[in-house]
Amino acid sequence: MNSNLSSYIRRYIDISDQEDELFQSFLNPSILKKKEFLLEEGKTCKARYYVADGCLRFFYIDYKGNEQITHFGIDNWWITDYESLINHTPSKFYIQATEDTNLLVLDQESFDKLCIELPKSERLFRIIMEKTYIAAQKRMEYMFSLSGEELYLHFIAANPEFAQRVPQYMIASYLGMTPEFVSKIRRNKR
Repeated sequence: MNSNLSSYIRRYIDISDQEDELFQSFLNPSILKKKEFLLEEGKTCKARYYVADGCLRFFYIDYKGNEQITHFGIDNWWITDYESLINHTPSKFYIQATEDTNLLVLDQESFDKLCIELPKSERLFRIIMEKTYIAAQKRMEYMFSLSGEELYLHFIAANPEFAQRVPQYMIASYLGMTPEFVSKIRRNKR
């Protein structure tokens, strides 16, 4: 059993050791090497992924051919393409490991069975979705209300692990900036 996942689950729902064991029995381990893709555009997403340790980036390619990162998945976070997973449609996104990553995979069929056998797991995933939505709202608020420099500095202060683990150009993409602009901010702060 993954003790980090157990702690994560218990932050949001009350769960016994037996229920925790049942929950984790529905998950399958998977390993991605750095730069390996978990999902590619045009493929249908089949699962929810718990990042046991490592880091993933979720992105699309815009009409100019630029990668636009919309979010990351880092230790003890869940990541998936919900539109593709729920609607059974080809994804418009990529999910790629930015470092070697250990995952626990919850495919849709297992998820449905889990929710029947352990109904409180639906509450867990509802809370996860709510927190994800709130984070996306906050990100949009900050992108529209802060200057580029303020946005970058706020992001780094709120997420110091990203500054250590994620390349600068990926942080720039996530924040809607150029790598050159981020370099300039970093130079001015020295």
